[in-house]
Amino acid sequence: MLRYTLMRLGIFVGCFAAVWGLVYFGIVPRGFGASNGMWMVLLALVVSAPISFVVLRGERDRASAQVVERVDRMKANLEANAAQEDVADDAARSQGQAQGQAS
Repeated sequence: MLRYTLMRLGIFVGCFAAVWGLVYFGIVPRGFGASNGMWMVLLALVVSAPISFVVLRGERDRASAQVVERVDRMKANLEANAAQEDVADDAARSQGQAQGQAS
């Protein structure tokens, strides 16, 4: 998961550098007033999103598989804990009923 995030960040930084160069040389217009930085960030996001979607498909699938495995493991642990609680609860109830009948 960290690898995917770092790769995505790298693509964004590369796109930001490209956009900065295009703005610096006047190929792409500057933003209005002090908004030039925000303009470059937004343009880099718009450019990097489809690139990341296509280029990182395999890495995204691997990260997704890791998340699914982690969720399945947590579900199994929760079910095991619930089963242990049910066994303990049943044992406590049967002891309470046995003591109630003995009195």
